[in-house]
Amino acid sequence: MAFFYEEPSRTFSEYLLIPGYSSSECVPHNVSLKTPVVKFKKGEEPALTMNIPLVSAIMQAVSGEKMAIALAREGGISFIYGSQSIKDEAAMVSRVKNYKAGFVRSDSNIRPDQTLQDVLDLKAKTNHSTVAVTDDGTAEGKLLGIVTSRDYRVSRMDPATKVAEFMTPFENLIYAKEGTTLKEANNIIWDHKLNSLPVIDDNQRLLYMVFRKDYDSHKENPLELLDSSKRYVVGAGINTRDYEERIPALVEAGADVLCIDSSEGFSEWQKRTLDWARAKYGDSVKIGAGNVVDREGFLFLAEAGADFVKVGIGGGSICITREQKGIGRGQATALIEVAKARDEYYARTGIYVPVCSDGGIVHDYHVTLALAMGADFIMLGRYFSRFDESPTNKVMINGNYMKEYWGEGSSRARNWQRYDLGGEAKLSFEEGVDSYVPYAGSLKDNLNLTLYKVRSTMCNCGALSIPEMQEKAKITTVSATSIVEGGAHDVVLKDNNKMTK
Repeated sequence: MAFFYEEPSRTFSEYLLIPGYSSSECVPHNVSLKTPVVKFKKGEEPALTMNIPLVSAIMQAVSGEKMAIALAREGGISFIYGSQSIKDEAAMVSRVKNYKAGFVRSDSNIRPDQTLQDVLDLKAKTNHSTVAVTDDGTAEGKLLGIVTSRDYRVSRMDPATKVAEFMTPFENLIYAKEGTTLKEANNIIWDHKLNSLPVIDDNQRLLYMVFRKDYDSHKENPLELLDSSKRYVVGAGINTRDYEERIPALVEAGADVLCIDSSEGFSEWQKRTLDWARAKYGDSVKIGAGNVVDREGFLFLAEAGADFVKVGIGGGSICITREQKGIGRGQATALIEVAKARDEYYARTGIYVPVCSDGGIVHDYHVTLALAMGADFIMLGRYFSRFDESPTNKVMINGNYMKEYWGEGSSRARNWQRYDLGGEAKLSFEEGVDSYVPYAGSLKDNLNLTLYKVRSTMCNCGALSIPEMQEKAKITTVSATSIVEGGAHDVVLKDNNKMTK
């Protein structure tokens, strides 16, 4: 006879936090949201940490290069979606890693015999106003000049005007030579009031560009997540089919952390993938695994060598795995059990394996609840899909702006590898839907508000860090009636003139 759990599995909305004592130090500004991403031994520091406990989901509709850059600026990590060719995913990772490194390879280049119209077309494509003029139009060509928006006026110039006629020529440029440090380059920029500084070799060939905006960006985004070379940190999704080709390509492209993207991680396929990676790379390549919903699943992946374990099956807003297959578990219950298993494993082995809660987040306070229940960080799909930085189209639906949002198990994504059970290489039936979500604007504005709520709630609980929150939090289940009580009720709302009960 099947094993039956005595208690029902619960969602985040069935819980509330009980306030604790708040000292005068408990103000949002003092709260640290720093959290480990990969496993580490007791007494040691993790090889990778985040400054905020949020990552973006491994989905076509969520995690492209724009999302990766925007989220890294705020201190989190985006996992570039793996349901694309190996070449395309690696190229996307590479573009994120090269976007900001202090010294960046120029990706807006043109020849002197091209025209103003070519410059305008290039600007529209790259959204960069600084264009390097090289003899062959490549990033490594001999530098002949620079074009910025100050060098031309569209309303007063013929689009056919040659670049050589209006560029700032090399002899009038301020530049740096190979070997200049980033600090020295920034000093040159500030001393000469420049927006950009080309770096050349002894043969006048362009090597890098250094931009004032990168310096300013760091000052405006003090939590931005950078690697040792001052490049944005980025993750990438892999599967259990082509990992022998995909992992090396992503490592070569510079991915900081990988994650096996699967709807169900308690499988031999994930162990094979981890075994192969450990045999080839040892512990140098960081790989998360999942998803699981219980103690057994966590222990299996932890012992298989996962650097973090992802929790959640069927809780995503576009996921229909539960209604299609009857598989899954309430996200809160799953997270609580897995977090307990993680703590037991840490006590027994001295190895801490971070837990990522994936799915089930509807309201901002659910993030705080997930952290209090033991999550080290949270993976979000719908939340990030609403922003300008997601790779989907913004469309008008019934007078309101919306963003397209579809699941990896939908017929649109056809990410069969995510649901692979070793059979035919195809998606046999859908486990996700194609949908719209309300457009919400920029990531930065929305994320800052969400994180302020998280920090504020942590202060209400008397906690200034995530570990302290997990130690001090008091959580209660709530009845259906008290859930209603928690919202506006028994008043007439001004915006719709409806009585709420």
